[in-house]
Amino acid sequence: MNAKYQIDSQENRKYMRELREELFSFGHRFPSSGGGSYYLGDDGTPWVDRNFETWITCRMAHVYSIGALLGHEGSEELADAALKGLEGMMKDKAYGGWYAGLAPSGEILPGKQCYAHAFVILAATSEMLAGRDGAEALLQEALSVYDRYFWDEQEGLACDTWNTEFTVLDDYRGLNANMHTVEAFLAVADATGREEYRGRAGRIIDRVIGWAKDNGWRIPEHFTKEWKADPEYNKDHPDDPFKPYGATPGHGIEWGRLIVQWALSSEVERELYINAAEKLFHRAITDAWNVDGASGIVYTTDWNGTPIVHDRMHWTLAEAINTSAVLYRVTKKQEYAGYYGAFLEYLEENVRDHVNGSWFHQLDRGNKVIGTVWPGKSDIYHALQATLIPYCVPELSVAAAVKTCYTVREKQ
Repeated sequence: MNAKYQIDSQENRKYMRELREELFSFGHRFPSSGGGSYYLGDDGTPWVDRNFETWITCRMAHVYSIGALLGHEGSEELADAALKGLEGMMKDKAYGGWYAGLAPSGEILPGKQCYAHAFVILAATSEMLAGRDGAEALLQEALSVYDRYFWDEQEGLACDTWNTEFTVLDDYRGLNANMHTVEAFLAVADATGREEYRGRAGRIIDRVIGWAKDNGWRIPEHFTKEWKADPEYNKDHPDDPFKPYGATPGHGIEWGRLIVQWALSSEVERELYINAAEKLFHRAITDAWNVDGASGIVYTTDWNGTPIVHDRMHWTLAEAINTSAVLYRVTKKQEYAGYYGAFLEYLEENVRDHVNGSWFHQLDRGNKVIGTVWPGKSDIYHALQATLIPYCVPELSVAAAVKTCYTVREKQ
C-alpha cells in the first residue's frame, strides 16, 4: 500500500494536510450577505437558487472555527459570517429557535428540526472554542431552546420536529437527529465542563446499542412517537437524504465512533462499549463495503443486509475513515489500519475531485458522479472532519481536540 494511505506515516500526515487545505479553500464562498450559507456547487460556486439551510450554515460555522484554530487564512472572518447568519437571518425572533431554512425569496421553510438545532449547538461550541464574539451567548440560547423543546428527560432521547410556532410536535421519532445530538452534547461537555450533557449522550447511546443488538447490529432508524421501531418507514422513498428506508451502514459506522468517544470520556466499562462499536463497524462493512461488484460503500440495505440503494455517498466514506482510525487507536488491531488505508485509496481514486476540489457527494454503483440525492457539494463538514479525526485523541470532540492537542500529535 502506498505510504500516504498508512496511518501515522509522515506521508499520510502530509496527505491529510493537503486534503484539508484543499477543502478549506473550496468552501470560502459560502457566506451570503446575511451570513446564511449558500449551498455550494460542483466548483464551490454558490447556488443562489437553492434554499439557505440552517444545518449547512452551522456546519460551515463549525469547520471555519476549526480553521481559525488551525490558522487557515480567512477562517476568522468566515466563522464570523456564519455566526452572523445564526444570530440573524436563520433565527426565529418571534417563536424562538432556528428556522429549518429560508428560501431565496426570504420565505421561511416550515418546521423546527431537532437535527438543525443539534448543529446550532455544535456550531456554537466550536465558535466559542475559537474565541468568536457572541458564541457563548449563542450556545446558552441554543441549549435553552433544545432543552425546552427537543430533549425528553423521561425517555432519555430527543424528539424530532415541531411546527414553526413550537405548538405541534410531529409523531415521528428518529435516530439521525439523536446521533447528531450525541455529537453536540459531547462537544458541550468538552467545551464547557457541563457533564450532564455527556450523561445525556450516554443515555441515548445505551438505547441505540440495545436496539442494534436486538437487530443483528443493524440500527433501526425510524420510530413512532412511542419509540416503537417502524422498519417499513419510507419504503417508497428509499434514497431520502435524511430518512431513507432500511439500515444505513454509514450511520452504524458513525455511531461506532461516537460510542468510543463517549466511553473513553466517561466512567463506564469501556471495553463493553468499544466491543459494541466494533460490532457496529463490522456489521456495516460486511453489509456495504465492496459488495456489489465495485468498490465503495452502499447507502442502504434491507434488514438482511442486502443492498437497496447502491449509490455511494461521500459522508459515509468520511465516517468510515474516521471510525477505522479511531478503532485502530483504541484496539491497536491492524485490520483497522488496513481499512483506513483502503478507504483513503478509494477516496483518492473515486471521490476526491482533482479538478474542482472537495469530494464528490454522490456516486452511482459504478462510481460515476451523479446528483439525484446530493447534487453539487453542499458543505465541507464530513470531509473536513475526516482529515482531522484520525489524528485527534479519540476521547475528545474534534474542535476541542484541535484546540488542545491536535497540532502536537500531528507533528510527532
